[in-house]
Amino acid sequence: MDFEIREGRAPQGRRKLTSEREHYLALVQQGVSNKEACRIVGVNPRTAREWRTGRPEGRKKRPRPPARRASAAEASSRSRYLSQEERLTIADLVREGASIRSIAATLGRSPSTISREVRRNGHPTSGDYRPCAAQSRADARRPRPKPGKIGQNPELRAYIQDHLHKRWSPEQISQSLRRSFPDRPEMHVCHETIYQALYVQGRGELRRELTRALRTGRAMRKPRRLAQRRQPRYSAPMVMISERPAEADDRAVPGHWEGDCIIGKNQASAIGTLVERTTRYVMLVHLPIDRSAERMRDALLDTIATLPAHLKRSLTWDQGSEMGRHHEFSVAADMPVYFCDPACPWQRGSNQNANGLLRQYFPRGTDLSVHTREQLDAVAAELNARPRKTLDWDTPAERLAMLLTASN
Repeated sequence: MDFEIREGRAPQGRRKLTSEREHYLALVQQGVSNKEACRIVGVNPRTAREWRTGRPEGRKKRPRPPARRASAAEASSRSRYLSQEERLTIADLVREGASIRSIAATLGRSPSTISREVRRNGHPTSGDYRPCAAQSRADARRPRPKPGKIGQNPELRAYIQDHLHKRWSPEQISQSLRRSFPDRPEMHVCHETIYQALYVQGRGELRRELTRALRTGRAMRKPRRLAQRRQPRYSAPMVMISERPAEADDRAVPGHWEGDCIIGKNQASAIGTLVERTTRYVMLVHLPIDRSAERMRDALLDTIATLPAHLKRSLTWDQGSEMGRHHEFSVAADMPVYFCDPACPWQRGSNQNANGLLRQYFPRGTDLSVHTREQLDAVAAELNARPRKTLDWDTPAERLAMLLTASN
């Protein structure tokens, strides 16, 4: 090395680290990992990544090409990649019937490396391993960045954008594509591909504003936050979830419901939510004035009045003050009420998920009292018409219809 490693890691401003860059690229070509090469040279991994792959176009910084483009011959000579001579050896040993592990031991490689090489670069039809063709396939696959599947297929992009406008989740869209186009693999993408097309800057495959159609409405991912702790507030004794029948836990018997409220602006308005555990069918409780215990009791009775008796087996709620008249509701509806433990929202997982879906229609910080009974029914109907992964991509409405048909 003809330069001195920097002791300080402070930003260097506009200074050009030419010597450090050349040494970093040489280390990477020798097979040294990115992390170790950055430690040796004394640069930030982000700086080194921009040297190696360039910088895409962003909002603030201008794009930058890679510091040096390695040719195919240089790339194949790196120890981290299989060389053409190694591929010739693999082809000879495969033809002799040698096992993957014995080939790996001969070349000093991992068995997974050899297995992946034979599987990826073999002939697409016969499966035969031909070293020159394998080398060509590997060289063609290596350049970065690669064009995205969504950006290259206008029909696929239009389908995804149309269903995002309908508030379908990326996973629902992914499964719907496979059902709608079973024989067209070019129309199949996983849900993570759709998320990347929305979140990653500079790709331009899906319009940025479509992130508002996602469940969270966020333009980037954030970790989940815990719900606020609630304390018991009832004079009448509570029956805890530990005493709920076992048939409700495995979701085998329909008729067990989970309930909660979504709260509006300044905690002055609310909408009650009910979710059936087996079918994930959603019913919304109209609370136009407030969520006092008396109004919640009456609104719940009105909402479940149309349900048959075999679909009113139990109701599970958290320990919110709106259920202060739970004992009166149980007697009037002939439907026992069970309560979750404090700060345990996962005990009502289906209801928590439904509340998140409903926030697309009823955003936080808005007045929920302005919505009419007809509007709530329309939102519930749209939600119940969405395919669900947990129902093998049936809709909650279809599953509930099957139950009602079977009972009749």
